[in-house]
Amino acid sequence: MSLASPHRVAGRRRPALRRSWLFCPGADREALLAARSCGADILIQELEDFTPPERRPEARALAVEIYPAWRAAGILAAVRINPIESEGHADLAAAMRGAPDIVLMSKVAEPAQVAALDEEVSRLEERLGLPAGATELAPNIESARGIMQTYAIAKASPRVTSVVGSTEDLAADLNAPRSKAGAELAYARQRLHLECTAAQVLSVDCPYTFTDLRGCEADARHARALGYAAKSAVDPTHVAAINRVMTPSAEEVREARSVVEAFEAARAAGRERARRGDLLIEVPAYFSAKRLLARATALRVEGA
Repeated sequence: MSLASPHRVAGRRRPALRRSWLFCPGADREALLAARSCGADILIQELEDFTPPERRPEARALAVEIYPAWRAAGILAAVRINPIESEGHADLAAAMRGAPDIVLMSKVAEPAQVAALDEEVSRLEERLGLPAGATELAPNIESARGIMQTYAIAKASPRVTSVVGSTEDLAADLNAPRSKAGAELAYARQRLHLECTAAQVLSVDCPYTFTDLRGCEADARHARALGYAAKSAVDPTHVAAINRVMTPSAEEVREARSVVEAFEAARAAGRERARRGDLLIEVPAYFSAKRLLARATALRVEGA
């Protein structure tokens, strides 16, 4: 699957390799700068729920300082704005002065919202002298309506390279009690990843909104088992666990290499598939192993 975009600027880590997305309090300058050391692939200045409305003007003014500081540390700079039909216009106008790599927008439920955001970003790029099409979009899905339209939302603009799932607002919309096990979000997480895969954009799993590290790692492993390669976070101490889970381990690399070697040896001998113990290695398993090895190489896993 290709996760490339015609709008992606050369030199950025490509979407498929963006494992950890950390939401940071939008008006807390010290926390925003300190986040550079947590190891996240993407840092997000949060202008919605993490920033009280009365502090949003203060937060918006930080964009021109914070985003360049993040990029100087080798981290992609992102911002999450309120819906464009509400405070999003003011959020976006201020944030674009810092030239964010990615704009997330909260509460996206309709493709038309993405189209309107694309139009406004294009206008601001031109006005501010930014490269046309440089700004990526990552809609944030937070409702049942949004989940059911994820594919259309992802295809609403060629700027969309990722779609980000939600927890609290989605659970509230479903009238479901929030739990550590996350059973209330199980279908939505599967559906979002499936539709993003069909649309050929990166699916970013919802954050684990509890403090325990063990629970975060288990939740990330569940996401990985569903096929996710990226996960968001609201706690910087969760980033290391997410990166670890979303990066192939040395053991996974060894296993993938043995699958590739066994299959290629079988084909060289004229057999249609290989067998390793109880595992029958056919073409899909072979290509899956090849993709894992390519990901491990791109993420510089030792032994890849």
